[in-house]
Amino acid sequence: MAPCPRWEARGDGGRRVEPNVTFSLDAFELTLTDIASVDLEALHALSIGVGWPHRASDWQMLRDLGQGLAAVDEIGRVVGSVMWMHYGSDAAMVGMMITSPRLQELGAGRWLMSEAMRRNEGRRLALTATRVARRLYRSLDFIYERPIHQCQGEALAPPDMPMPDGATIRPIGPADHADVLSLDRTATGMDRATMLTRLLAEAEGTLLIRDGRPEAFALCRRFGRGHVIGPVAAATDADAIAVAAPHAAAHVGDFLRCDTPEAEGDFFAFLMRCGLADHDIVTSMGIGREPYLGSRPDGPRRYALASQALG
Repeated sequence: MAPCPRWEARGDGGRRVEPNVTFSLDAFELTLTDIASVDLEALHALSIGVGWPHRASDWQMLRDLGQGLAAVDEIGRVVGSVMWMHYGSDAAMVGMMITSPRLQELGAGRWLMSEAMRRNEGRRLALTATRVARRLYRSLDFIYERPIHQCQGEALAPPDMPMPDGATIRPIGPADHADVLSLDRTATGMDRATMLTRLLAEAEGTLLIRDGRPEAFALCRRFGRGHVIGPVAAATDADAIAVAAPHAAAHVGDFLRCDTPEAEGDFFAFLMRCGLADHDIVTSMGIGREPYLGSRPDGPRRYALASQALG
């Protein structure tokens, strides 16, 4: 393997490959480069090739928020990628780990992940593993597994549900952003302020107020084939339903998605009744401590992910 390149700081703890690194993998000669320097449409083609729904604009947002590496072959094709988002000073979310099936068999995924882990040494790491990649991540000591249900489909009108006791729902405005960041940090145990600030600029949001205090929120934005509800943070199923329902109602007849760790209970049943079938199961995994563990047992928890790459 080639020696580690020199790095320089970029953005929120970001790092830039300098110079590029070339390595051989069976008959392939691949160059590892900063993902920010790679053509956006080439990255989009890479994710399309493995059946992922990301639009080019979804890729661009991830590049704006995070850092990463791309593997490029000798004729300039992008054949692999991995990214990470720094959440505060001690955590990182790893995502967008893609290789072609042939290169995966040759160990390209392990090489990319090992490089990402080395560049985030000292941080606790989290990721969302596909079924195919879970064995690889286990071999790299990712543990703390929790299933994530990818619920999606053509949205139906949400069922009529009573408002939770003492609660009112209203749209999120700029004056509420600090409260949303605080709720999310309590729900996830991570400082995701940079990521959430970007989402708040693009998403529609709902906030649940009880006794004058914000206690739950949900965002909904364009993503992939339609829209995604998430993140959602709430202390109870009833509160989570209350903040998610307006977004389901706003997209009746459209493709809608919600990735949730809730495999049973009223919130999961609510998604099913809104037409969001349980399409796939992926796995939340972590190193260092259980990821997305709320800081208060009686406080809000993560009911829905922002996306599988963002957590």
